[in-house]
Amino acid sequence: MIRFLNVYFPFRTIFLGVTEACLIALSFLVVTVVRIGANDAAVMLSDEQGFTSILVIAAVFITCMYYFDLYNPVVLNNLRDVLTRMIPMQGTVCVLLACLYYFYPPLRMGRGIFLGGFILVAMLLLVWRYLFFLLNALPHFAERALVLGNGPLAAPLMAELQSHPELGIRVVGQLNALTSEDNYLNQDSTEEQAEVLRKLVKVHNPNRIIVAFGERRGKLPVEALLQLKSSGIRVQEGSEVFESVTGKVPLESLHLSWLLFSPGFRVSSPLLIYKRISSLVLSAIGLVLSLPAMVLIAIAIRLDSPGPVIFRQKRVGGGGKIFTLYKFRTMVDGADQNGNHAPAELTDKRFTRVGRFLRRMHLDELPQFFNILSGDMHLVGPRPFVPNQEQECLEKIPYYRQRWVIKPGATGWAQVNRGYNATIEDNREKLSYDLFYIKNISLGLDLLILLQTVKILLLGRGGR
Repeated sequence: MIRFLNVYFPFRTIFLGVTEACLIALSFLVVTVVRIGANDAAVMLSDEQGFTSILVIAAVFITCMYYFDLYNPVVLNNLRDVLTRMIPMQGTVCVLLACLYYFYPPLRMGRGIFLGGFILVAMLLLVWRYLFFLLNALPHFAERALVLGNGPLAAPLMAELQSHPELGIRVVGQLNALTSEDNYLNQDSTEEQAEVLRKLVKVHNPNRIIVAFGERRGKLPVEALLQLKSSGIRVQEGSEVFESVTGKVPLESLHLSWLLFSPGFRVSSPLLIYKRISSLVLSAIGLVLSLPAMVLIAIAIRLDSPGPVIFRQKRVGGGGKIFTLYKFRTMVDGADQNGNHAPAELTDKRFTRVGRFLRRMHLDELPQFFNILSGDMHLVGPRPFVPNQEQECLEKIPYYRQRWVIKPGATGWAQVNRGYNATIEDNREKLSYDLFYIKNISLGLDLLILLQTVKILLLGRGGR
């Protein structure tokens, strides 16, 4: 795993993206040389912006592949899904490049070069994806991991590792120190523990050991693990591995001491200043750009159904403070009069015709730019809830109050990863994403969230 923008990315996925960018650039370079000859190609590449044009084409390809989820782990490990997404992705690339060439003709390449390069790219990408799929599935190319312990985190951690072959980590065994089979690890003698653990390690031959005990006091063979670490075996904390793989904090094994001593969870003054300034600038730009659309939406709502254009609702903000959230009204007037707001369903009859479209495209959220400008919200942060739902979550989900340490946001890490939340279990998982964001909050992570938010908006996902 490679840590970038305060988020972990699988090395194999990054390697795939880099190699595909090189394949795209190389394809157009080869076609250029074959088409016009080496000498003319050298002149075109150096003096006629040919090299820049090839880099732009590669960048457009990789961007479209990202937005078509071709680097998503679920899609990455399904050849059929890859094939069905490759075709519309290439069509989108053609449209974007045609628009780019119209507005900036110097980047335009000859028709023969463009067509030949495009065909070669399509063939090479499909062949390389097939080879990557085969290599990714081979156990010999995976790092061997041994899970030590049977705490509440052990089972979900192993399930995550086994469902993501692109991580290059294969679980070869689990040592449950509390079962009768492995109860010799509870011997009083640390020398006996070390000797037994070394023998078991020789059997499994792991590259890394992942510690996943629930209660460690008197159960963790510290000296044995230190000896194995000094011999070259990587020893990792289970919660650290789980966080890097899933992008969320493991609530199953969360303790107050971890919240207290873990790096992160510190809202400093520079961080608050950055959040306020960035939210203020970006929301002002967003408000100016979206103002014409907001006028048209207001007219459509007024014509579609009786009632106010703007829907106002009490939400819980930073520090538990109550504020008024602004949204375009998407339901019939009076649907929320009793103050006990019910989560929206996919086939909710409370939606108006215009409202259903606005929810699906997330356009009902545009008035929240005013909340951001007024200081009630940040652009990026945990999503605010209505007071009655927030109180229920506070009573049933441990550590829920921690998400109040920063102001809520119009978009956030939980929104781009989890989507809509309706049940307590949904909100429990959402909290694990929110805690990950609060722990790792940074400019880079905010930029990544905004990029993923743009993808969700363009594809119309997650709305309800």
